[in-house]
Formats: sequence, C-alpha cells, structure tokens
Amino acid sequence: MTRKILVMTHTGRSEAKDAARQSCEQLYAAGLVPVLSRPDVEALRADGFRLPPVEILEEDLALREIEIVMVLGGDGSILRAAELVRGVDTPLLGVNLGHVGFLAESERSGLSETVEAIVDGRYTVERRMALDVTVWEHRRKVLHTWALNEASVEKGDREKMIEVVTEVDRRPLSTFGCDGVVMATPTGSTAYAFSAGGPVVWPEVEALLMVPLSAHALFSRPLVISPRSMIAVEVLTRTDARGVLWCDGRRTADLPPGSRIEVRRSEKSVNLARIHATPFSERLVRKFELPIAGWRGPMPSEQGEAMTTALPLVQPTTKVVPQDEHQPKLTVGREIPHHGDDRDHPETSHTPAAETPVPGASTPQDAADGASDGGGAAATGHREEPRP
Repeated sequence: MTRKILVMTHTGRSEAKDAARQSCEQLYAAGLVPVLSRPDVEALRADGFRLPPVEILEEDLALREIEIVMVLGGDGSILRAAELVRGVDTPLLGVNLGHVGFLAESERSGLSETVEAIVDGRYTVERRMALDVTVWEHRRKVLHTWALNEASVEKGDREKMIEVVTEVDRRPLSTFGCDGVVMATPTGSTAYAFSAGGPVVWPEVEALLMVPLSAHALFSRPLVISPRSMIAVEVLTRTDARGVLWCDGRRTADLPPGSRIEVRRSEKSVNLARIHATPFSERLVRKFELPIAGWRGPMPSEQGEAMTTALPLVQPTTKVVPQDEHQPKLTVGREIPHHGDDRDHPETSHTPAAETPVPGASTPQDAADGASDGGGAAATGHREEPRP
C-alpha cells in the first residue's frame, strides 16, 4: 500500500509555499504520495509554479488514510493541523517557519533531512495531553470543546475587569478582579501561560495549570494541579462585565455574567511526531536563547564517587559544672539571698519597719540593759551633760 503524507502550509507566506513545493517534490521522488487540501493546491498553483502529482484531501482520499501530517509554519499552523486531525490518531510533524515554534520538530534549514526521516520511517510518536472544556449558562451546557495549549477566560471589554471565582475539585478557591485566567496543559506552559508568569512544565509531566492574568488580589499565584482534578472559573454577576473564552487562540465563545467554565483532562491526546531525541531542556535553551556560558557539565560516575567523601559528624560538647555543696540551691520563685554585711550597708537592712528604732525613744532592749546595770545612769548618780 502506497504511503500518503499530508502537507499543510501557511499559504500566506512565500517561504512556506516554497517549502511545501520542495517537500512535495521530495516525497514524490521517494515513491510516497504527497497530499494537499484543495485551498493549498490552488494557492500553490496561483504563483505559476508546477507541482508534482498530488492527491486532494477529502476528494481523492479520506483523512484516516494519511500516515502523518507534515506542517510547515509556526505553532499556529500546528494548532490548526491539530484541529483538523482531532477525530483521528494521525501524528503531526512540524517544521518551524515562525519565531519560537515550541511545537515544531525541526527548522527550515533541516527540511530535506526531515522529509528523509519521514520516507525512512525514522520517527517516534509522542502523546500530548489536551483539555476538555465545557461552558455552562444558567445550569445549561452551551459549549463543549477542547484545547491543546490552553483555555483562557479573558475580559470582553478593554475598559472593564471581570470578576471571577476560581475552583479546584468542586471547591471555591479565591475571588478577584482580573484581566482573565489561563488554564493550560504542560504543552501550553511555554505559550500564553508562560507570558502570564506561569511555570515551565516538562511535557512528560501530567498536570493542569491555572494562571491568573493581572489579578487584583493578594493570592493570585500560578497553580499546578493534579491531572485528575477538575478546575473551573465562574464569571460573577456582581458587575455587568462580560468575558470571552479562547481555546488555543482559535475557537472562541462569549461569556456573559454567570457563565461557568469547567476544564478537565481530555481522554483523547494529540500525537506529535519526533525525529530527534533532544531533551526538553536543550529545546528550552535553544528556543529562548538562554545563556549557558560557564557550564562544566556533569561528572563521570566513577570520578564522582572518588571525589565524594562522607562529611565528618560533629557532636556538640556539653560541659558539666559541679555544684558547690556549700552554695545554697536556688529554687524558682524565691528571692536570692544577700551575703554581705547589713551593717556596712544600712540601706539593705532587712529589719522590719515596725522594729526600726526611733531617735530619742527607748526600746525594750534599752530597758533590759538598764535593769542589768542597776538602773544605768540613775543608779550611779551620773548624769550626762547635754552638749552645747
């Protein structure tokens, strides 16, 4: 059975049309059947260039007969192709002719090598998680669609924010005014969600992302949520601001106040073909032109084991101070005794106030002393003369 390859291109760009003609000629020369859509055929022939024999999609053959779709363009072209093959499992292989092109597998300079890999069957298929999106109005389902990158709820009027409440697993999370909320897949983490300050998530990680857009709230951080969860956004009715739903920037719907948008993991994935076993970290560096000067690289396992030693275990030392047997022990709640001579420091005397002697007054102790002396001065007849 002859292998049939669908070539999709951005016919609004001359570079993309030249790449499509080159791909079709190379596929035909290798014995494969290039396939084009009717609008693409007319756009390519409009410039006066001749095409090799091609088949027309949905006229000469059905979409399910296509082995792989070769997409020439940017991420927008790949999203358009993903929408076309949504009902089948046909993989997509992108050749980037745009700016960043995270979804693309190769660049324009590697177009011939990419076609050779398709001819030889040297590609693998990577399954990417998609979103299942449902819109409700007044408890009535009004829309059911999907997204590969993200489903974004945005304000419909430039001069007004929308008031929303976010939800995770059927529990309200937070209410705030904002420009919108992005609900994305790991594939979409490098798209709109990235521009909004969301995290970059590796494609093999299964997760859902929720990223607020310019939220007027203290708690408006990006969230990474379990793929088994359901996330939702409700447009509140306390203002008349309406919202707009965008799915991958291609499918849209109005969201009047009171609308509810539920997002789950879709049961159907999107298949992307890969011809290079390039780690995602390397793709991230190349696409964003990240600085990596000074990187020394990982150590070999044997050298790493030789250079790694166990750290010494440091034990804290505790000094025990012996207790003086003659020193009275103190207990909590008692006054510390004073060991000085109270006579040297009259102000520190602990004599009770009722027993403090008054100048010129006799005390019981004086009377006792006088009695023992036989009456003191009166008994001896001696009288002390007053001092001048």
